[in-house]
Amino acid sequence: QVQLVESGGGLVQAGNSLKLSCAATGRPFSLYAVAWFRQTPGKEREIVAGISRSGDSTYYADSVKARFTISRDNDKNTVYLQMNALKPEDTAVYYCAAHFDPYGTSRHPLDEYDYWGQGTQVTVSS
Repeated sequence: QVQLVESGGGLVQAGNSLKLSCAATGRPFSLYAVAWFRQTPGKEREIVAGISRSGDSTYYADSVKARFTISRDNDKNTVYLQMNALKPEDTAVYYCAAHFDPYGTSRHPLDEYDYWGQGTQVTVSS
């Protein structure tokens, strides 16, 4: 089992940047494929980006390609989401999610994720 804690959210002006962190405790984080999701009131949760357990494969939603970068440091049990050129429509609660991937074969987006963090609010003002 793994516990996930997001941090780094806040209020920024459009065009600026934020870097979110997802810190894991429990099992070695290197055994998990990890993704970032976001959700706004009244909308379904959507995947933003995903990264394989080794970091050699990444996935991005079309809406964030070329602006967001997902990365991980397995020695620090942390996954990051660098968000640049933020837009008001990026405003949401951002969640980190992990999928146990013992064979390293999972590729995002996945049908299900096993563990979720509590979320961190990102607000982008125009």
